[in-house]
Amino acid sequence: MLNRKTPKICLIGESLANGGAEKAMALLSQFFHSKGIGVHNVIVLDQITYDYSGQLLNLGKMKNTANGPLNKLKRFLALRKFLRQHRFDFIIDFRVRVSFLQEYFISKVLYNAPTIYTVHSAMTDLYFPKNKKCAHLVYKNAFAVVAVSDVVAEIIRKKYGLDNVSTMHNPIDIRNIEKWADAFVPAEEHYILAAGRMNDDVKQFDKLIAAYANSGLPAQDISLVILGDGSNLPTLKKLAMRSGVEAQIVFKGRVDNPFPYMKHAKFFVLSSRREGLPTVILESLACGKPVVSFDCVSGPSEMIAHERNGLLVTDQDFNALTEAMNRMASDEKLYTACCEGAKPSVQSFSLENIGRQWLEFLKINVS
Repeated sequence: MLNRKTPKICLIGESLANGGAEKAMALLSQFFHSKGIGVHNVIVLDQITYDYSGQLLNLGKMKNTANGPLNKLKRFLALRKFLRQHRFDFIIDFRVRVSFLQEYFISKVLYNAPTIYTVHSAMTDLYFPKNKKCAHLVYKNAFAVVAVSDVVAEIIRKKYGLDNVSTMHNPIDIRNIEKWADAFVPAEEHYILAAGRMNDDVKQFDKLIAAYANSGLPAQDISLVILGDGSNLPTLKKLAMRSGVEAQIVFKGRVDNPFPYMKHAKFFVLSSRREGLPTVILESLACGKPVVSFDCVSGPSEMIAHERNGLLVTDQDFNALTEAMNRMASDEKLYTACCEGAKPSVQSFSLENIGRQWLEFLKINVS
């Protein structure tokens, strides 16, 4: 058990904005700081929207437009000096890691403390080289590889043969979610909600729009509100028009506070091809609203208890998704039961609970 008066942890991520890994990093920085642990955050992109605690090294501010070899060397030397100056007890890496040579170099030359590599998606190619031997060179001697779900952890074990793999779910700040959910009342009434980035086809909003158009919800004057933006947004708006539901689909764009939309929605719907541990499910449940979701790889089955706080739908069966939306909208007994089961179901994902699991995992003793 680590008993030094002030343990020090370095959290390293792409940024402190937008994504689930970034939000988990920000929340853990607040938890560790609240327990008297010295927290230092390092980000490689100059993007900050989440509240965080501790010191910050923003390497993004050192990045120029060209991003040439000399500029990369400058940032590398700055990080090297920073890590050697502070002598951390642990480094926790939240980044996507796609370049084997870069990651091998970082693991052998830069990181000078026990390192935990987090994996936030079932798309493991975002974190591991395809070659198993190369993966071992980077990860085998790490303190741990921490997956965001049990399914992702099992994928890593089977695919790469690593035995230092554990699971740690993403936390949510339930108290603040409840507070932020009361910030305002959305203008929209009688709607279901979806949210996510629109830069790829992972969320499958195009197919969700089709499933909604084929459902009974438009006829019941229940709209579909979608939060988020990205390069696919114009295409999705055209699809809504072609599907005849343009007036009933509301694209709100990216919003800083999604929680009022979650609280006042009838339910949340997730139509992804795959996930890691989609925090939006937990956040919607924390707002007291059920979730209709594909039982995709991975995450939903570890958060949704079928017919108790939502509905798990056969993966990628869009007809079944349409039927599940119809059922949640029309079956009052089911809907009431799922609403009542929503908030209690996320208590184990609270920041305090997940944070304590991290302390036990790292063997850090705090009062």
